[in-house]
Amino acid sequence: MYLDIGGSLSVRESAIVGIFDLDNTSVSARSRETLALAERNGWVVPCDGLPKAFVLTAEYGLIRIYLTEYSSITLEKRLKNKL
Repeated sequence: MYLDIGGSLSVRESAIVGIFDLDNTSVSARSRETLALAERNGWVVPCDGLPKAFVLTAEYGLIRIYLTEYSSITLEKRLKNKL
């Protein structure tokens, strides 16, 4: 199954490591460093608008961080409704 994360993007549910609120996680210096490192390495997939959350995935040895305009609560609800 796939989770629609907006912007015509979907990610495989089995690849999702976590869904994180961008406001809460960007408070920590370590989280900001991790996001900056991911961006430098090309692991970040941007969204069209203002990002509210990000989805961390790991699949086939590849790490990706998908920025999304949807809130982490909305994504969590979508994920739970599929179960």
